[in-house]
Amino acid sequence: MKWNAELYDDKHSFVFEYGENVLELLDIKRREQILDLGCGTGQLTERIQERGAVATGIDASPEMIKAAQEKYPNVHFEVADGANFHFDKQFDAVFSNATLHWILKPDAAIKCVYDALKPGGRFVAEMGGKGNVQKMISATQKVLREHGYEALADKTIWYFPSLGEYTTRLEAQGFRVTFAAHFDRKTQLQDGDMGVTKWICMFGNQFMEGIPKDEKMQILSEITDILEPDYNEDGQWYADYKRLRFIAIKE
Repeated sequence: MKWNAELYDDKHSFVFEYGENVLELLDIKRREQILDLGCGTGQLTERIQERGAVATGIDASPEMIKAAQEKYPNVHFEVADGANFHFDKQFDAVFSNATLHWILKPDAAIKCVYDALKPGGRFVAEMGGKGNVQKMISATQKVLREHGYEALADKTIWYFPSLGEYTTRLEAQGFRVTFAAHFDRKTQLQDGDMGVTKWICMFGNQFMEGIPKDEKMQILSEITDILEPDYNEDGQWYADYKRLRFIAIKE
């Protein structure tokens, strides 16, 4: 998936803005070596370094890493696959915000994190949890099927696990989970009734691959109509986010 880094920063800044809260869980110590897994355009990686740690940001998107390097030249960034990365050094902590649900090989990602940590190191993360944007997904699948796009409707783009499922995976890899929470967090979309269209074009565009432009816009309009009763609150549109947040320690 190719990311539009400028659009991400301009219309979807809530991703890293909400991540500021997750940084409190990270409890950064000065001179710690901290890896930001799925750093995007680098805002939170830079915040980690601002707080006195030595930060490294990795992301699978060359576009995101290019934008991060341009904005924060004093922070180290690399292009790397979240399910297949390795460093010669080990980190005091691995941080991840809004990334793990994009990785469809969760056990491989968890193993990479475990191997990247020093003994006693911590893995602190937030991701989409079970039921995340389920209304959005259901509406999209319904409209795609009505237009004859069965294969697109059946695509798996994200991995949204339950708390029990993901903590079990962490424990199976050798982590001790010291905190975990699965909670609702309705999230405001940008630009009112265009918010659904812009969200899908940014994050769910794989559902629209190969659809002619005019038909795509019609499909997006129909999805928006389905979601309006649940998403529109007096002109402000909110998506049905459900998040999974945890701290896990490498034993």
